[in-house]
Amino acid sequence: MNISHQNDTALGILERMTSILEELHTPVTSNSAFGSNLLQKGEENIGQFLYLEGIEYPMWNTYDVHFYSSFALVMLFPKLELSIQRDFAAAVMMHDPSKIKILSDGKWVPRKVLGAVPHDIGLHDPWFEVNSYNVYNTNRWKDLNPKFVLQVYRDVVATGDKKFAKAVWPSVYVAMAYMDQFDKDGDGMIENEGFPDQTYDTWSVSGVSAYSGGLWVAALQAASAMACEVGDKGSGAYFWSKFQKAKTVYEKLWNGSYFNYDNSGGSTSSSIQADQLAGQWYARACGLLPIVDEDKAKSALEKVYNFNVLKVKDGRWGAMNGMLPDGKVDMSSMQSREIWPGVTYSVAATMIHEGMVDMAFQTAGGIYEAAWSKEGLGYSFQTPEAWNNNDEYRSLCYMRPLAIWAMQWALSRPTVVEPEMNLEVKDETFFRHQAGFSKVAHLLKLPEEEASRTVLQVVVATLANPDRIGKQSLPCSPESNMIL
Repeated sequence: MNISHQNDTALGILERMTSILEELHTPVTSNSAFGSNLLQKGEENIGQFLYLEGIEYPMWNTYDVHFYSSFALVMLFPKLELSIQRDFAAAVMMHDPSKIKILSDGKWVPRKVLGAVPHDIGLHDPWFEVNSYNVYNTNRWKDLNPKFVLQVYRDVVATGDKKFAKAVWPSVYVAMAYMDQFDKDGDGMIENEGFPDQTYDTWSVSGVSAYSGGLWVAALQAASAMACEVGDKGSGAYFWSKFQKAKTVYEKLWNGSYFNYDNSGGSTSSSIQADQLAGQWYARACGLLPIVDEDKAKSALEKVYNFNVLKVKDGRWGAMNGMLPDGKVDMSSMQSREIWPGVTYSVAATMIHEGMVDMAFQTAGGIYEAAWSKEGLGYSFQTPEAWNNNDEYRSLCYMRPLAIWAMQWALSRPTVVEPEMNLEVKDETFFRHQAGFSKVAHLLKLPEEEASRTVLQVVVATLANPDRIGKQSLPCSPESNMIL
């Protein structure tokens, strides 16, 4: 197969990576998360949009939380939602080497590395100084990149905007390639690294996990479907094969009635996490195939209902984030012993997708009882991120409870035609895609020590030998817009 360099996905992305990093030596305006730069000819520029995570955490467009609240925007203000997603697509291709100090360990790390989805769009100087969050190094978080891929595909499904899909596809590809470094054993599944490297940022997790692992499985399927949507069927086949491989690993978390918190064998590995089926939720919401069998999904949701919901305040306070198999609250962290209204709504939405409508409304009803009823805690119009068994709250006016719109989406979503997965390709083509993806993933890998070469040095050295790239890169569909 003789395919020109101009149509090689991997080569196009490598050239774009070089261009981005060279822009670090030019005025700061060229290194910003302005998604308007991705608008195609004839598309309306509605400007940029910001909204706060919450009163206590005043960061803009916090992305791990937007994952839950974005249903409200895509259903009510779809153009604003696409604007936010374009900003994050642009941010994926940003590289900001300026150092920030991480509070948890005192280390200095780059503010934002190429390929990582930022935690937020900034605080003091949004779009130019992303990642205001500095408790942990979010360049190593495991949920942000999969959440980006899932949200982007969901928005393509919701809006049918093919121009948007083609414009952000390179960022989706890079976001997936970046995550490859967290598959330590090559089994297709990412592993958490023993610290709170996801939205539950006080609740440590290690190894394969129900939450991040499920998001990864769903994101692989979404990346495959989106590749087909933009005409890159070779990448679609490659991501589909990775999806099947990761799905098999994920199923090993199944213990007979629910999915374990993680597979590390730690004291809380068997915790019953309310949010354990987040990947299943989004796969259903996107019209994709479920990532777990229907009977397992229903069993896990029934377990969450019977333990996380009914064993807390007689089922009238929402879903506790973590419960132990003996029926006690998981007290291992602040967040495992909290109720998050936004997560309770997303769990209810998952139940609706699985046909468990009565259970869903009984689960979500606890949030009304606690936040809105006369006998409740008085949070009307200022629903917080969390409350606990002692009725102590955290962060009023929080973003995540907008996930109630995910319930509406589950109840009234339009009929979605499942993507055609006619993804058979010749071995030669498949291996070209695999080799190209591996090359991009290798160049995005975080350095293990300070003395390592910079990403720019590695990319430039690779581009110096284009013939070698051409033999290993991905063929790109001519109709796809593969370079930002």
